[in-house]
Amino acid sequence: MDFTTSALIASWAAIALLALVVSGLIRQVHQLSRTAPHRPGRVGLAPGAPAPGLDAARPDPAGLDGLLTPGRAALLLFLDADCRTCGQVLAEAGAWTVRQGDGAAPRVLALYAGAGPRDDEGAVPVRAHRPELFTAYDVPATPYAVAVDPERRIVRSEPLGSPTALLRLLDDIAPATPRRRP
Repeated sequence: MDFTTSALIASWAAIALLALVVSGLIRQVHQLSRTAPHRPGRVGLAPGAPAPGLDAARPDPAGLDGLLTPGRAALLLFLDADCRTCGQVLAEAGAWTVRQGDGAAPRVLALYAGAGPRDDEGAVPVRAHRPELFTAYDVPATPYAVAVDPERRIVRSEPLGSPTALLRLLDDIAPATPRRRP
């Protein structure tokens, strides 16, 4: 038997052994996944829960009182200055707010745990250094959105992966408002 034939036989034996090992690993993973089913945990606050920092009976100057219009829905955006998607979401929220005008559309507010890009009263007010609100709203990652109804209860609480996801959320909570002005 020459060297090429020996190498070929050894290669096929190694491939067969590797196939058996991989098959055994797949079987173990499958069995583990059957015995311990994945139950995703809830992130954020549950719909219907009162919105932290928005107590009409006991206004909290450190909370969100005074930033949101009573009797008007709101969308809280939890963002991070180092997140590129967060910057895009903030820009799209500003553009959407300008398109809506000053009507009955939800008020959008941007919150940052650390420093924010700006702290002004533009189309979307930005509040920096608010880590307590990230904790109170159980925000796991940024960008994250929390929709609040006029009665100051949570309507939706979910992560945003793109500016398009923000527009979909805004369309869901304010369906009568157009995306683009003619």
